[in-house]
Amino acid sequence: MTRIDMAPMEGVTNYIFRQVFHRHYGGVDRFYTPFLSPNQNKQFITREWNEIDPAHNEGLTVIPQLLTRNPEHFLWACGELEALGYDQVNLNLGCPSGTVVAKKKGSGFLTVPEELDGFFQEVFSKTSLHISVKTRLGKQDPAEFPRILEIFNRYPICELTVHPRVQKEFYRGPVHRDAFAYAAAHAKSPLCYNGDLFSVPAIQAIQAEYPNLRAVMLGRGLVANPALAEEARGTGRRELNRLRAFHDDLYEQYCRVLSGDRSILSRMKEVWAYQLPLFTHWEDYLKPLRKAEHRRDYEAVVNRLFRQEQLTEGDYRP
Repeated sequence: MTRIDMAPMEGVTNYIFRQVFHRHYGGVDRFYTPFLSPNQNKQFITREWNEIDPAHNEGLTVIPQLLTRNPEHFLWACGELEALGYDQVNLNLGCPSGTVVAKKKGSGFLTVPEELDGFFQEVFSKTSLHISVKTRLGKQDPAEFPRILEIFNRYPICELTVHPRVQKEFYRGPVHRDAFAYAAAHAKSPLCYNGDLFSVPAIQAIQAEYPNLRAVMLGRGLVANPALAEEARGTGRRELNRLRAFHDDLYEQYCRVLSGDRSILSRMKEVWAYQLPLFTHWEDYLKPLRKAEHRRDYEAVVNRLFRQEQLTEGDYRP
């Protein structure tokens, strides 16, 4: 069975989500942190430290993801992470956020291939950590990808995760499966596929098409249905009572570590944006959930949802 990874999703798959997921569900082999942004200050801010604190990741295989175009900052972070016991870091070349891309970071780094080549030359010569990469195809056009892959192939990238869209597409429209086929035919690094794997048939299809695939990475589909990895492995299925237990645990942890109803509910609403459409009559709960500003109001809506509705057999669709 192909390895299954949980995608790094900013604001969603943080250390609390990972811990709670691990207590209630299985099927995931590796977890990637939302990106850390090493800079000239050479220290991790509290949010970043919480992601990489070994005490927050016990029992999990966690890969820290770094977002930077500066080799000095990257290498500093590598040293700190190696001291904590990590043996691999992941370079984020996929983030499509406009503010990130404007700084030539994330998928914006793909627009300066000569600089990217120089970055790899330096970091691979100065760290003993394994370096993996999560990338898009380019910024504007999938035709940019062959040149980018040529650069990747010059270096011992331990694993290349490809999300087959360009930056300007964000998460809209179909993925470019032909571009991934090109990667499968020409990449020298082991490959992981990421992008629109929302159902068991979709996961099985990509595995069947690429039997040598090292891994698949699940993001939105796994947040929507935390049992998805188990379903793909044939070891579990979605159940209302399990999802309720997962929700209650996640909610309790956010209430414990966050201050103020607004902060707590903001985190929970991020998750509900993915999970709610899997319920019967979910549209009836969309507005009340969005409008809930206090925990008592939120809890009333959620209690009614779990009491009156059921999980459907459908899968997440953006």
